[in-house]
Amino acid sequence: MITVIGVRFRRAGKVYYFSPGKLEVKAGQHVIVETARGTEYGHVVMGNREVDDSKVIQPLKSVLRMATPEDEATEKANRQKEKEAFRICLEKIRKHELQMKLIDAEYTFDNNKVLFYFTADGRIDFRELVKDLASVFKTRIELRQIGVRDETKIMGGVGICGRALCCHSYLSEFIPVSIKMAKEQNLSLNPSKISGVCGRLMCCLKNEEETYEVLNSKLPGIGDYVTTDDGLKGEVHSVSVLRQLVKVVVTVGKDEKEIREYRVDQLKFRPKRRKDKSNVKDAELKALEDLEKREGKSKLNDK
Repeated sequence: MITVIGVRFRRAGKVYYFSPGKLEVKAGQHVIVETARGTEYGHVVMGNREVDDSKVIQPLKSVLRMATPEDEATEKANRQKEKEAFRICLEKIRKHELQMKLIDAEYTFDNNKVLFYFTADGRIDFRELVKDLASVFKTRIELRQIGVRDETKIMGGVGICGRALCCHSYLSEFIPVSIKMAKEQNLSLNPSKISGVCGRLMCCLKNEEETYEVLNSKLPGIGDYVTTDDGLKGEVHSVSVLRQLVKVVVTVGKDEKEIREYRVDQLKFRPKRRKDKSNVKDAELKALEDLEKREGKSKLNDK
């Protein structure tokens, strides 16, 4: 076991482990740490805690010191400087007539580097832009092309559910999602219905995936034949996954058919492979899956 603290560098950002050394650090405090980008000011989201060695990427860097009031003032000043840097970079992009959309500007705590995050449809030759920016800021310049998911995480917004976007409010890392999850939850496979603000599959598809997998495994598929506890045989008409109810078309009397509702524990059936009865074109689904693959990993977590 090893003692670590968890530190974030941006809202809903990835949590990084650092060694507190002899310091007793509590959640909510701020610390100064050394990262691959240089000296950084971080927000502690997890105080001293022992974790298994296998969960820590070695070598584990140590906390340099607790943040002082002067450090907090420097951090606030950097946030103001970022607004000005963003404005200047926008002007330079227009000057060089580059087809790119500037999303955010970020100063490292020690002002050793200024990062500019942008999106673009393809590769951008920004070498002249970097030279121009370096002559203005007199420090290292890094332009980082990000995907639409990262853009949405930075910008924020409101989802179709009416709540603040998960990625902007609490989701520290993007969870892999797939079309299979939407199928498992009996959602419409129309890409416009299962895509988020970013145009990619909604991250919340993952939230209830495990529950739906368990519940679906207990149900017969639509079109399957079942035997009810009152001795009738029939074909499954529809299922309610969350309520665990099944509507069955049964034959009563001679030739009269009737739809009756049963609890799943009132039925006997042989579990079969679930049938995919979606009417969405394969080309549409393939296009959406291709977008997911091209997105790649987040570019915001390179610390």
